[in-house]
Amino acid sequence: MALADCDRVAQIRVGGWRSAYQGLIPQSYLDGLSVEEDAERRRTHLSQGDVSVVNLVAEVTGGELVGWACHGPHRQGEVRTGEAELYAIYVHPDHVGQGVGQALLRESVARCTAAGHGRLLLWVLKENDRARRFYERAGFRADGAEELFDVEGVAVPEMRYARALPR
Repeated sequence: MALADCDRVAQIRVGGWRSAYQGLIPQSYLDGLSVEEDAERRRTHLSQGDVSVVNLVAEVTGGELVGWACHGPHRQGEVRTGEAELYAIYVHPDHVGQGVGQALLRESVARCTAAGHGRLLLWVLKENDRARRFYERAGFRADGAEELFDVEGVAVPEMRYARALPR
């Protein structure tokens, strides 16, 4: 991902939240998401040059950016562990179900494996059945860890998924 991709990634991310999380988190929160603010956060993160965080983009023929994934060191609180974490994966709603997410996930798994990580972890909303099925088809399993994600005073349960990576 390059700085020039930040506006499109923000559109995909915000559109992904509004599509995937409708009915799962407060609508007022989704309505308040700003593509412009998200793009600025992406630019700030990229400009900081943290090479341990990898941002991947997916393009279709013709160069249109249609997906984004981000992974890096697994965090327990503020402490990074030796495992990897998939922080985000979003596909433009018009391209969901076309293999874009699978391609991004495969590339993240490949890069985390090449970096020597033993496991790849991720957090998913407990009620997001579609996302849970997606990760389960890719070999991820719930590992029993759960936490609450506070969204405008509403506790939204998340569960952690894990997948062993080949050595």
